[in-house]
Amino acid sequence: MLRSAALFSIGLVFVGATGGLAQDSGKLALLIPNLYGSSGLKVDSLANLPGGGTHSAHFNSAFQAEFTQFNIALASQLAAVPLPSPASGFTYTFDSSLGVFQRSTQSFGPILTERAETIGRHKFTFGVTFQHFNFDSLEGVDLGSVPAVFTHDEALLGGGRSDVVTTINSIDASVSQTVAFFSYGLGDHVDLSLAVPFVSVDLAVVSDATVQRIGTASSPATHFFGDPSALGTQKRFSGSGQASGIGDLVLRLKGTALKHESASVALGVDLRLPTGDKENFLGLGAAGVKPFAVLSISKGKFVPHLNVAYLWNGKSVLAGNVATGQKEDLPDQVSYAVGADIGVSKKLTVAFDLLGQHVIDSPRLVTQTFKAANGQTFPQIGFETASYDLANGAVGIKVNPTGRLLLDFNVVFKLNDAGLRDKLIPLVGIEYAF
Repeated sequence: MLRSAALFSIGLVFVGATGGLAQDSGKLALLIPNLYGSSGLKVDSLANLPGGGTHSAHFNSAFQAEFTQFNIALASQLAAVPLPSPASGFTYTFDSSLGVFQRSTQSFGPILTERAETIGRHKFTFGVTFQHFNFDSLEGVDLGSVPAVFTHDEALLGGGRSDVVTTINSIDASVSQTVAFFSYGLGDHVDLSLAVPFVSVDLAVVSDATVQRIGTASSPATHFFGDPSALGTQKRFSGSGQASGIGDLVLRLKGTALKHESASVALGVDLRLPTGDKENFLGLGAAGVKPFAVLSISKGKFVPHLNVAYLWNGKSVLAGNVATGQKEDLPDQVSYAVGADIGVSKKLTVAFDLLGQHVIDSPRLVTQTFKAANGQTFPQIGFETASYDLANGAVGIKVNPTGRLLLDFNVVFKLNDAGLRDKLIPLVGIEYAF
């Protein structure tokens, strides 16, 4: 989504071995590569040498090392966040026999998807919607308990280098997205639309780290946190960040290609402009082009529809390296929607949809088991590259309290655990046709 997505950065902010107090995290896209500062995670250590001394207690993690893959996975979710449809709830056709415009449908149309009808020559509509995302899982892993294992550098040398640091990370991440959309009828069968999202991202993380003394049970001074007299094995790290601003603008051109009594086909294209701050996940940092097709079948008050689209994404630092500015391709997506809107009365329309995205060759989080040198096992996460499918359901209503004013209420609910997920995504909106 998200896009962007929709949306969001899952960044773990660690303040390093010298302190664990909450701090301002700066650019959200740099949270993971700056987990423990430029030198990575270091645990306090005293070497068992005559006269004392220290040795490198540097620990590494695939979670930190695979920052690029995590960012791609995140950006893919942002790209999959559904934007509300910029189409008007009021559509018109010109009746040449009467010389006036007449309503072309009895319903006010879908909320998150498209219908084939256009709004009519020189007609204009404006609307604003608000969506809130409070993400709770990634690939089925509870964001309140994400495990990661850090191994000592040159771990194969054994001894103290067999020690590991295990972490359990609790991530609180939410995104609010307000979208203003404008549609104008360039002709009887052609619409031009613009969607302007304003995105706000809030992140907080608490990570509990534990030194597992696999090879140093008899020499606890080799690896510890904090005070040398206490030789502690546990430490809590925390961090937070917030960002808000304009997201990626979306331009849409849609035209009715075929119209026959009860059936209409429209073709269109979305152009996503990289106007959002990519380093704070307000935008994707890459242009996107999404051609789409829409089929609508009007059965009186019942109007089923089918949407299919393919999203080509450009290169972005979110798929490469944010710190160095290196860009790589973001994964492409195939999306579809099947649903209907029903004009239950002159003032009320009910809309429902099945929403799906097929994300192509994107990094995915997987759960793994780490086996230490002594045979002890710990849960951890890793990444693999694979395609996956997101499936959501949506149901909502459009209410016409007066004139050409519409009030929109909708909720999206997940149907599977793939990708970055929120159980329920509410939407409220208002639109007016001129």
